[in-house]
Amino acid sequence: MIKILHLSDIHMGSGFVHGRVNPETGLNSRLEDFVATLGRCIDRALVEPVDLVLFGGDAFPDATPPPIVQEAFAKQFQRLVAAQIPAVLLVGNHDQHAQGQGGASLSIYRTLAVPGFVVGDRLETHCIETRNGLVQVITLPWLTRSTLLTRPDAEGLSLGEVSLLLINRLRVALEGEIRRLDPDIPTVLLAHLMADNARFGAERFLAVGKGFTVPLGLLARDCFDYVALGHVHRHQVLCEQPPIVYPGSIERVDFSEEKEDKGFVLVALEKGQTTFEFCPVPVRAFRTIEVNLSASDTPQADLLQALKPEVLQDAVVRLVYHLRSEQLDYIDTVAIHQALSPAHSYTIHPELVSQFSRARLPELGVGSNIDPLDALKAYLVNREDLQEISVEMLDVAQSLLAEEEHAWLSQAELVFELDAIVPFKQEAEQPQETQLRLL
Repeated sequence: MIKILHLSDIHMGSGFVHGRVNPETGLNSRLEDFVATLGRCIDRALVEPVDLVLFGGDAFPDATPPPIVQEAFAKQFQRLVAAQIPAVLLVGNHDQHAQGQGGASLSIYRTLAVPGFVVGDRLETHCIETRNGLVQVITLPWLTRSTLLTRPDAEGLSLGEVSLLLINRLRVALEGEIRRLDPDIPTVLLAHLMADNARFGAERFLAVGKGFTVPLGLLARDCFDYVALGHVHRHQVLCEQPPIVYPGSIERVDFSEEKEDKGFVLVALEKGQTTFEFCPVPVRAFRTIEVNLSASDTPQADLLQALKPEVLQDAVVRLVYHLRSEQLDYIDTVAIHQALSPAHSYTIHPELVSQFSRARLPELGVGSNIDPLDALKAYLVNREDLQEISVEMLDVAQSLLAEEEHAWLSQAELVFELDAIVPFKQEAEQPQETQLRLL
């Protein structure tokens, strides 16, 4: 049995906007978070100890990280060198310079000939000797369309035809590596890609370059004892036999990941009977607090009531509260900032709602067969501001329904058309309020 620690998508140096400067170190607190989390992963590799570490790509946010970020990454992986634990560093989309043209940030480890380090920047098979035997690792870095196709190849083809051509060329290239495998040695495919049935995370906003989706059938091969994936930030198991696993990112990048567990995967690699376990790591919490104050008579008190210190403590917080324009004078921003002080960092997003914003009446829901006039009557009953013109609106509705060319109007279209009259009827009394966002 060969013990492997599989981690991916470190993105060291991301999320500085959610941090603050540590006065003792001069570093952004989010950089310190990422370093500490990577340190916990390496700690586990040393404590086990594992025989091999597989990194699935995206070490940094881009291919040219600041020297201090590169140094922080290297210091953690140097601990593996000192412990004589080999590691395979796969190149992800964020590690490539100019979409693969111009090298990758991780290639320096090959140039420096770091003992035990293998850089996976091309489709290639590596036979690695570990304390408990040999293991074959096929590296499949992030591939762009231009890696497999030239412009003349794709000329005149539809998008579907281009995608099929890409997959076929990848299948042929991968098959060439598979045919050279030793069937008696356990094999791992280490790939940075988007599988066709994976659930997206923040990577859909962070992706750089034009990649393509790979069908799961291309990866689920009997020759693989474990398929270690990178790129998707949400941990998920796509297949049990062979195990095809995304460990996910090790830290939260933004609020789209606030409910996701973060960690790495421990693998017990054996020919035909590999097992694995997801190991979560403690990371800083991201919390969104959303409060609707538009119906409140005491908006300030209700807002402060929602800001519980135990929820805010040391978290990255996003406060979103909705209120009417006339409630603005009741909001004490100084008190809000003070209430948010237990948070590690926070942002505040007040949003004004229109006086005409309202929930749709249940009796007017989609799929009901209520008569249009009855629907309008129910609508008007709940609009006190329209009582003076309700009779006129009903007369107009009856006239519209009586005309043959308007007989096809649906209930929803009728209500919409009548609702559009309101601003013109009330323009003399007060201007219509529109929804806006306060920055």
